[in-house]
Amino acid sequence: MTPHRFFALVAAAAAVWLGVAASAAQRSDAFPESRHHPAIKYGSTSPSDAMAQLNARLERGETSLAFESGGHGYLKSVLDALGIDASSQTLVYSGTSLQASYITASNPRAIYFNDNVAVAWIRGAPLIEIAAQDPKLGTVFYQLSQTEGSQPRGSRMETCLSCHLSWDTRAVPGVFVLTTFPRKSDRDYAEGGVSDHREPLSRRYGGWYVTGDAVPSRHMGNQPLIGPHAVAPEKTPAPALRTTLAGTGLVRDVDQYLRPTSDIVALQVLEHQLHAMNLMTRAAWEHRLVTGASAEAAVAPQDEPRLTSRVHEAVDELADYLLFVDEVPLGRITGNSGYAEWFQAQGPKDPAGRSLRELKLDGRLMTYPLSYTVYSTAFDGLPPAVRQGVYRRLWDVLTSAAPDKRYAHLSAGDRHAMLDILRATKKDLPAVFAPTLAAR
Repeated sequence: MTPHRFFALVAAAAAVWLGVAASAAQRSDAFPESRHHPAIKYGSTSPSDAMAQLNARLERGETSLAFESGGHGYLKSVLDALGIDASSQTLVYSGTSLQASYITASNPRAIYFNDNVAVAWIRGAPLIEIAAQDPKLGTVFYQLSQTEGSQPRGSRMETCLSCHLSWDTRAVPGVFVLTTFPRKSDRDYAEGGVSDHREPLSRRYGGWYVTGDAVPSRHMGNQPLIGPHAVAPEKTPAPALRTTLAGTGLVRDVDQYLRPTSDIVALQVLEHQLHAMNLMTRAAWEHRLVTGASAEAAVAPQDEPRLTSRVHEAVDELADYLLFVDEVPLGRITGNSGYAEWFQAQGPKDPAGRSLRELKLDGRLMTYPLSYTVYSTAFDGLPPAVRQGVYRRLWDVLTSAAPDKRYAHLSAGDRHAMLDILRATKKDLPAVFAPTLAAR
């Protein structure tokens, strides 16, 4: 990457954030205050996320991180300590990191993740980058030096927020999957946007490698970001199927990565999950803004939570997203890194063996379209009133005799199954969940 291109991207990101900061108060669905507000105290509050917990274990001598020479450094040890499987690897080659000067199409950034934390590794770069979801603070960013030392620790950093606190994150600290469209030269303005399950597949994954045994017939991945081939997404030819990056020549010495893949299933899960986290943070912060220290007050299962109109709006947006409202038709996808199998093995099941982590991968992402992120530390860390508000919204939708048309994708069988799974696997449900299913 040329210095011109790197600084242009950073400047563009800063300009976007300045615009958001000026307009957030006028946008009803973005957090309107600073992260330093007394009700939030993002920078001055000690985090309790997965990386903070790992740091604490390291301090107490309960665990250690092993350094591997030859390029990986602390990567494998960090993944093991955080419970992240290498099959989750996705590869992105757009210059969208603080270490962007190390990223090229032949040396992409590898991202590994589970429900609560993501780890980014760039071959040859001095730092491992970590984004962990804190139950109160939202996404907290860390860096870990790739120089071997006697006391390796993840150190918190807020410089990431120049890009990771914007309208796209609902003006709270967050992470997202960015699709970057090809352009004629590195002096042309970069176009693209944030991608999740609502984005047309033909516009997703610009700047990402996409591999699998079956992938969308149209997407923006696997192609150079600069060159005369650059055309509007609608005019981009169908990409070549890549079952693996081994033997393609696209990634230099691909065997130095933990996998020769950038799994399509992992990509789909990652982009869904990241926006869910941002919506949770925004809903929590909105409630803390108006309730202050009483935000953590318990709500009795039989009581209706007291929420302001802004918090209700945030709760409704979150609940709809968790129900995959506006999910675009998926077609059939199949990964081959082992990620789908690993992902589905996590988390609770009901007595019938059903799980919100069961992947469908044909027509839609999940068999039961209610997000598995209800088991995340972010969801469990929502203020009790907000969490109860989300549950009640889900209850209203799943038990409605005549659901609104935006829930038409939820069949009666879907709704009954999701209620059964929730009742069997979540112990903090409001009382409204108790009688209806028993009477069915």
